Amino acid sequence: MKSGYWAPEMKKLILATRNSDKIIEIQSIMKLDHSELAGIGNFPQAPDVVEDGQTLRENALKKARSAFLATGLPSVADDSGLEVDALDGAPGVHSSRFAGEHVTYADNNAKLLSLMQGVPESRRTARFRCVACYVDKTHEEYVEGVCEGVILEELRGNQGFGYDPLFFIPRLGKTLAELSVEAKSTLSHRGEAFRRMGEMLKRMGY
Repeated sequence: MKSGYWAPEMKKLILATRNSDKIIEIQSIMKLDHSELAGIGNFPQAPDVVEDGQTLRENALKKARSAFLATGLPSVADDSGLEVDALDGAPGVHSSRFAGEHVTYADNNAKLLSLMQGVPESRRTARFRCVACYVDKTHEEYVEGVCEGVILEELRGNQGFGYDPLFFIPRLGKTLAELSVEAKSTLSHRGEAFRRMGEMLKRMGY
């Protein structure tokens, strides 16, 4: 990490992710006035975290604790999952690795489409769930957000990432991948969770 990265008058906060898409999205949602945020990728000493928890909350806590121990700075992490009712809640906690280790968004979407082939519209309901965790020397806090929708039979839209092109929100008539970053943040699971996280952090002086 470069010397002089932090402004001395600002509080420091680590976002425990190396996913640049998520960093941009989270920063735009929380809108913290008195803190500077950095992704864990700015800290070469920070180890990769094996996300082997059985729940989203376990994974979020593990990542936030690891970032705090590696940097000594307050850290925020999240874990999100897609819960498809016709698949008994899968992929859930395994959403990012649904098609295997080191797969692309396209690989995961292809597996989901394959498993959902022939499932009628009435049974294609699903939800995105996000659990975010904050860790510092004395606190471990959690917030959660949920977004309800339906899994489409084909990809739509080129915004967003992950399962966004398949996740249709009936009341909007659009997938998450057809929304701008700003519009998505107002209604997505991650938007809800990190608005709550942002409110909590502002009360803490961030």
